Amino acid sequence: MKNIVARLLAGLLVALIAASLPLAALAGSGSWSTQASGLMVAMSDRASESQALSPPALAEVQRGRIERVNWRFEAPPGAAIRAWLCHPERCVALDGQRGSVTGLAGLSAGAPLAFRFALAPHQRPVQVKGLHVIVNYQ
Repeated sequence: MKNIVARLLAGLLVALIAASLPLAALAGSGSWSTQASGLMVAMSDRASESQALSPPALAEVQRGRIERVNWRFEAPPGAAIRAWLCHPERCVALDGQRGSVTGLAGLSAGAPLAFRFALAPHQRPVQVKGLHVIVNYQ
């Protein structure tokens, strides 16, 4: 009797674990990363945009949906710049020179991204370099 109860409990536990997994997790996931050369940011009233940060031309990336994007860039110490990471459908504001965002979650992982930068008012032009993204998708 104890053996039957143990088997039933084990089967129930496996069923509960399987039911709690999102269907997307069963379909697989992945990531892609790329980098771009830097750019000069010279204006406060108009954003400067980096070259496109494009994903590889793989079928699973093209079908995937963004979960999280890790990013980084380098600006001179003390530079007062505003930064955004942009997908063709929307942009998210960045709060530093490195971090992670989920504000692009659900958008196509197969679309290119770009950084946008603008100077704070009365800031001297700055060179931003080391643009890098890692896109995690489902």
